[in-house]
Amino acid sequence: MLRKLILLPTLALGLGTGPALAASGPFFSLGNTDFVVLLGFLLFIAVLVYFNIPNLLGGMLDKRAEDIRSELDEARRLREEAQTLLASYERKSAEVKDQADRIVAHARQEAELAAEQARADLKVSIERRLMAAEQQIASAEASAVREVRDRAAAVAIAAARDVVAGQMSAADAGKLIDDSIAEVGAKLH
Repeated sequence: MLRKLILLPTLALGLGTGPALAASGPFFSLGNTDFVVLLGFLLFIAVLVYFNIPNLLGGMLDKRAEDIRSELDEARRLREEAQTLLASYERKSAEVKDQADRIVAHARQEAELAAEQARADLKVSIERRLMAAEQQIASAEASAVREVRDRAAAVAIAAARDVVAGQMSAADAGKLIDDSIAEVGAKLH
């Protein structure tokens, strides 16, 4: 096919030139430069056809076209592969984002529960400390009341002793001692 495309215009160009365009003298003489150029050109074409150059050039062009076609096919395949990978990565990215959102929501929920638990623990601790403080205050109050009573009793006893000692005679004191010893002996036995 390529051979015909090259050969036809060459022949038409060579045969289309007539004696009117000759440089000098008859056209079919070696003195005419146009005829010599035509012969050289036809000889060149004949050498090309003899050595099968048009087929070689056609084969090279066909091979180059096939190479380009295979490169385009490879490029299409790589593009499709890249689009598949992109879709896969976008899907994975969406899954990771959803998972991250779930983790954040879970962490917030746990933080809220921990804060509520901490508040409850703090409230219980405060109540316990208030109760302990109230018990310490009650204990201190009871201790103070006891001390006041003991002190009052000691003062009352001392005052009663002074009064009784001033009013009591030696006989009454001996009788009181005997009665006390008898009462202690009765309680012990």
